[in-house]
Amino acid sequence: MTASGASELPAPMQAWLAVLTHEQRAAPLTVSAYRRDLLQLAELSRGRPLEAVSPHDIRRYVARLHGQGLSGRTIARQLSCWRGFFAWWARTGAVGANPVVGIRPPKSAKGLPQALSPDQAVALLDAPQGAANDPFALRDRAMFELFYSSGLRLTELASLDIGPALNLRDAEVTVTGKRSKARTVPVGTQAREALAAWLQERARHARADEPALFVNTRGARIAPRSIQQRLALWAQRSGLGVHVHPHMLRHSFASHLLQSSGDLRAVQELLGHESIATTQIYTHLDFQHLAKVYDAAHPRAKRKP
Repeated sequence: MTASGASELPAPMQAWLAVLTHEQRAAPLTVSAYRRDLLQLAELSRGRPLEAVSPHDIRRYVARLHGQGLSGRTIARQLSCWRGFFAWWARTGAVGANPVVGIRPPKSAKGLPQALSPDQAVALLDAPQGAANDPFALRDRAMFELFYSSGLRLTELASLDIGPALNLRDAEVTVTGKRSKARTVPVGTQAREALAAWLQERARHARADEPALFVNTRGARIAPRSIQQRLALWAQRSGLGVHVHPHMLRHSFASHLLQSSGDLRAVQELLGHESIATTQIYTHLDFQHLAKVYDAAHPRAKRKP
């Protein structure tokens, strides 16, 4: 079995992915990630009927994955997928107890999300890019300004359409996040100016029937992977010396906003987090920033040699 597509998954797994896609309206990237996790489970359980998989089997699979070097976080994500699949399958009456219930991933060190410093963010976005007549440099600048200005997820930005969702007059944009939940977030001045410049240029490149705000050189909606590649190239050309990915701009947005305002609830709402616990990771980033300031400025912060 290979990971080439859903057709190679057992029928119950295909059925669950169909439910996620058509009934629960899960994001395409989420469905794709679940497909990979289900393929992993199918590989691990090869030779054993899925309905016969036991908690003991799941523990063996977890030990094998951990032995292959997978992190606790990655295994936790896979267990979450498997747990969801078996829970759905049990509700259909095809299997009994969920074998993944109570199975925990191995512990791994918690890493903080990577964020740029405010100076790095400014240097990245202000860096001159491309030829003066390159229309897609205007597109890239608009995308990256919007990432940092409004804290969007990659899929949220890629799925934006022209129309009422983008309201430059009132400086706000409405996006559809996880679990198909919509939220409206503000758009900063620099991002508004970059978006206005791109909108003037977009009409020359987008197909007549293409609703996407950001299009590729063929006039169709730009893919998330292409956005990642363009941002990495932009950061490289800026001379920042740091690999930058879209989620880093979202992390930077959250961290810098929290440093300035201290309002965790507001940051939670702007990011679209369901739980405040998810947003609290940025308090650790904020503390790191404060600790550096303390170490550099306080006369009693460091021991004298």
